[in-house]
This record gives sequence, structure tokens and C-alpha cells, in this order.
Amino acid sequence: MFKNIKIIPIIIFLFLGFANSEAQTKDNSKKVLFVLTSHDALGNTGYKTGFWLEEFATPYYLLKDAGIEITIASPKGGQPPIDPKSLSADFATESTKRYDSDKNLHEILKNTLKLKDIDAKKYDAIFYPGGHGPLWDLANDATSISLIESFYANKKPVATVCHGPAILKNTKTKNGQYIVDGKKVTGFSNTEEAAVQLTEVVPFLLEDMLKENGGIYSKGKDWMPYAIEDGLLITGQNPSSSEKVAKLLLLKLTK
Repeated sequence: MFKNIKIIPIIIFLFLGFANSEAQTKDNSKKVLFVLTSHDALGNTGYKTGFWLEEFATPYYLLKDAGIEITIASPKGGQPPIDPKSLSADFATESTKRYDSDKNLHEILKNTLKLKDIDAKKYDAIFYPGGHGPLWDLANDATSISLIESFYANKKPVATVCHGPAILKNTKTKNGQYIVDGKKVTGFSNTEEAAVQLTEVVPFLLEDMLKENGGIYSKGKDWMPYAIEDGLLITGQNPSSSEKVAKLLLLKLTK
């Protein structure tokens, strides 16, 4: 009756090894922090703004479907404003249609974390969707600036699209240089801003800011997909560039 006793420690050892292996797999899953604007006023126009749904939804689903864990935060926490125009049928894409019926994501967005409560050490990359909102709040938000600088200093990717690169207005390296200085970057172009008739409304023109901060700015054709990766920086020009940015970020995370 005791001949199988010696087998029991082996079974326990194998079980614990398997359990530990599973735990390590979970611990090794990549985690990306999405940061959304909390600003909803389009200057003094009386119109609303916020984040552009396509620029959030496409990267969100692309990364999530690839097994990336995503946490969403905003300066004020809670429900971040969605630019009303991005909800219209004219700008619908497969990802925005998926969002429309995704009740779970709706609930997650209602409860975004406050930026001040975020621990950068817990994440492998940070991503900023655009929309005009970031021009007003995230470009100057001290907590956001500190987070970006921390990610960059710790060699973690910083990705952003369209007006999202506004977050690079005041972010610097440990040496005091602008992060974009000498880097190839893109973002919503002056011609695209003029096309939506907001040149005189926005607090600054994104293309001009990136150039003034030493960025090597380039762009593709207006409204066409265009994204650039330079070191830890991944930037996209406009809403249609969100998928390219997400794919570049995914590739960087899974190398």
C-alpha cells in the first residue's frame, strides 16, 4: 500500500512547476496604458470636442485581440468626452461599429482611472489617441508629461496618432532636450487643420510645434494613412493612420 508514496512528491513538484509556469505566462503578458483627454470644449466655438473614436477603437481592438492587456486613464478619470463628430455614420469604421455594441468597453470608459493614480512601472508602453481635446489638456498636463518622460527614460515605447502628438509639446529627455528633437515624427498637418477650418481655433498648430521642438516632421497625403517609428517614438498623421500606429506598437512589443 506504500509503494506509490515516492511518486507523490514528484506529482506535487510537477504540479507546482506547471502552476508557476502559468503564473509567469500571465506576468509576462504585455500591458499598455491608453491615455484619453478629459477636455470637451472646442475653444470658444461653443462646439464640443474630445477624443476621436476611430483613433481609440482601432488600436484598442487590434492590441486587445493580440493578447495585450489595456488600462485606460484620463486626467480627470471617469468618462472621457468623445468628439461628437467621430460618432457620426460618416466616420464609421469596422472598429467604431464594434465599439457601438461593446457594452463592456462602454462600462470601462465610464470608469477610466485618474492619471495621478497610474504607476508607470506596471506598463510596457503608453498610447495616446488624438481628437482635438489633447491640444488643450494633455499637452500641458504635468502628470501626463511626467508619465511620458518616465516611459521614455525607461526605454518603453510612446505611441500616438493625429492630434495625440500634442503630448510631445513639453516632454523632455533627462538631458533637458525635447523628446522629439532630432526624431522623425508626424502628426495632424497644417493643411488638414486648414481643411477642417480650425487653424484659428486650436491653441497651436501641431505640425509647427513638432518642428519648433526640433522634430524632423514629414507627412503623407492629407487624410491618407501615414505613420513613422523612430526609436521609442511611434507617431501617426491622422485618423486613418491609427491602424498603422497600432501595428507598429504591437510589433515593438512582441519582438
